[in-house]
Amino acid sequence: MSLTGEKQTGREQTGSPGGPEKKGESGLVALFFIVGLASSLAIGWIVFPKLLYSKSEQPFDFSHVTHADAVGDCDSCHYFREDGTFAGVPTLEQCAECHEEVQGESEAEETFVNEYVAEGKEVPWKIYSKQPDCVFFSHAAHVQGAGMECAECHGDIGESESLKPYEENRITGYSRDIWGKNIAGIKKNSWDRMKMDDCGACHQETMGSKGACFQCHK
Repeated sequence: MSLTGEKQTGREQTGSPGGPEKKGESGLVALFFIVGLASSLAIGWIVFPKLLYSKSEQPFDFSHVTHADAVGDCDSCHYFREDGTFAGVPTLEQCAECHEEVQGESEAEETFVNEYVAEGKEVPWKIYSKQPDCVFFSHAAHVQGAGMECAECHGDIGESESLKPYEENRITGYSRDIWGKNIAGIKKNSWDRMKMDDCGACHQETMGSKGACFQCHK
């Protein structure tokens, strides 16, 4: 056998740098990368939000439908005072006008009357749409001035028969309703979230300007 033949046989035995073994290793690396990327996305989109937000119930359940049928529209309970300020969540005194005693068979009403009305204690409601302390929001400017409907920001809460769980950001302490349920930031309805960008976009569309910073931030 010639020397040339021996060298050629040696090359065939060791294989070339770009042979099947190298291609197999590259494919394995690509597979690990894809699996790692998919796992990271799954953790970021599914697991992380569950860890970031705590979930709790309100002190007791409440039916907006039942009360709307009995007392009327939203402003029967969430009204504007004579000076234009917004009353917000009804006080114990306002609710006690109708609930001095248990009227029906509702467990929620029994809890309210016995644990709050009888004790003269305000209900510690968890506010879904509470803004940071540095934000000033005028209901009068939007409802009375701009003629906006409550549902534009609060959705169909007036048609609800029970209260949804309260989800709170463990880091900021704010309700998830401020950020929005969709982690991708996609907004389908005007009430899906209540972030600064949403306010700015609405102001830009209706007034042609986002307004000065001090209008909302005090």
